[in-house]
Amino acid sequence: MKLLIIVDYQNDYVNGSLGFEGAELLDRKIAHKIRDYRKENGEIIYTMDTHQEDYLSTQEGRKLPTEHCIEDTQGHRLYGFTAKERTDKDKVFYKDTFGSIEMANYLKFRNYDTVELVGLVSNMGVIANAVLIKAALPETEVIVNTEYTASADKELEAKAFDVMEGLQITVVRPE
Repeated sequence: MKLLIIVDYQNDYVNGSLGFEGAELLDRKIAHKIRDYRKENGEIIYTMDTHQEDYLSTQEGRKLPTEHCIEDTQGHRLYGFTAKERTDKDKVFYKDTFGSIEMANYLKFRNYDTVELVGLVSNMGVIANAVLIKAALPETEVIVNTEYTASADKELEAKAFDVMEGLQITVVRPE
């Protein structure tokens, strides 16, 4: 069985408070990939970065002092065509930090041939969740395709891809 995880593809990361040029270009690609997975009876999971009004007083808020993905705001919602692809059958994990331990624990007792991650941000939420998934499912191929994820910081993104490869996560780098 195949699993596709859409990581934090939310308004604030695309065109909101932490948005960056190029993030919106992933939208149609991710939506198309979701449809492909559905045709193959693959499972779809979404992670949603979720913060509260006290975000700036948290450790993350002190280190990244930009309010984002505050629950029940426009910035917290999924973006564009990707949002329209979500169905009630899809599992959603709301998380208040980069990786979802709850999702890793859920996956630990499931059997997948592959788990593919797409979304934002390559050097934050994507890497954090990829590492947690690899730890939960050490015999499953965990895949990150560089065409389906992005970061405002290309240098950190490249380093994140290298670290993932070092942890035996398959990083697909199309030319």
